[in-house]
Amino acid sequence: MSELRNAQSNLRVAVLQAAPVPGDLPASLAKALDLVEQAARADARLICFGETFLPGYPVWLDYCPDAALWNNVAVKEIYAELRANSVVVPGPETEALAEAAGKLEVGIVIGVNERVNHGPGHGTLYNTLLFFGPQGQLVNHHRKLMPTYSERMVWGQGDASGLRSTKLHGANVGGLICWEHWMPLARQHMHNAGEQIHIAAWPTVHEMHQVASRHYAFEGRCFVLAAGQIMRASSLPARLSRPEHLSPDTLVERGGSAIIAPDGRYLVGPAFDEETILHATLDLSEIDRECMTLDVTGHYSRPDVFQFSVMQGERG
Repeated sequence: MSELRNAQSNLRVAVLQAAPVPGDLPASLAKALDLVEQAARADARLICFGETFLPGYPVWLDYCPDAALWNNVAVKEIYAELRANSVVVPGPETEALAEAAGKLEVGIVIGVNERVNHGPGHGTLYNTLLFFGPQGQLVNHHRKLMPTYSERMVWGQGDASGLRSTKLHGANVGGLICWEHWMPLARQHMHNAGEQIHIAAWPTVHEMHQVASRHYAFEGRCFVLAAGQIMRASSLPARLSRPEHLSPDTLVERGGSAIIAPDGRYLVGPAFDEETILHATLDLSEIDRECMTLDVTGHYSRPDVFQFSVMQGERG
């Protein structure tokens, strides 16, 4: 009986730390699908990517001074290209990802730039995290609640529709994007959703992002897959100025992906400065042991003192 229980509580996962093909949605999607197959061949059942892997994080917001200039013609052109290479949900890219998830019988979580083709918000892009189940379906669709600082030039504000966990291979899986991990109420809501595995999607998982990811695991008593990506300065738009010290090979996104246990310790990583696949087998029964010391949704939540609610609303 103990062997059966252990078999049910173990789940093989993979974090795909890779460089997208910036501004090229078909090429980035093809690379993502190839990496998913590689991870699946190594027995991964849940596979994730970093923030806006399709077709890449707009890192020029952080490095190119021209990006902040009002009414900049080059920036408008770059935005238009990003929009043209962004993912429509549902659309051909989501169909391809769902098909791969079903064929390989894996869960896939991937960050995308999402565009709306018609109706309200049809001119706006969103920073989105998509969840695909092993039955070949899109099972969750989360838009980043609050774009961070200069990101507001590119992305609109998301909503609460995707703030939930969903069953993937028997585990409750949810996720947040980048600085959402510093939104205490968003964290609490996701803890209340009963996450066992949390996808922390980042453009790069630098030191403070490591702190946030480990804190999330400890606070939520869950496993965290912190996913970053690799990007070089050569990915910056040639039409925008850049700091002189950046050579084309300089890494502007360094990865830093890691797999973290419910007590905050590293299981794998962090891995920097290379494209790689991080694998781990998670013992989900570890969550039960760790809940003895801290459970922010249970005996540490004090509902007699605090009240918490979320305005779920309807997505247009």
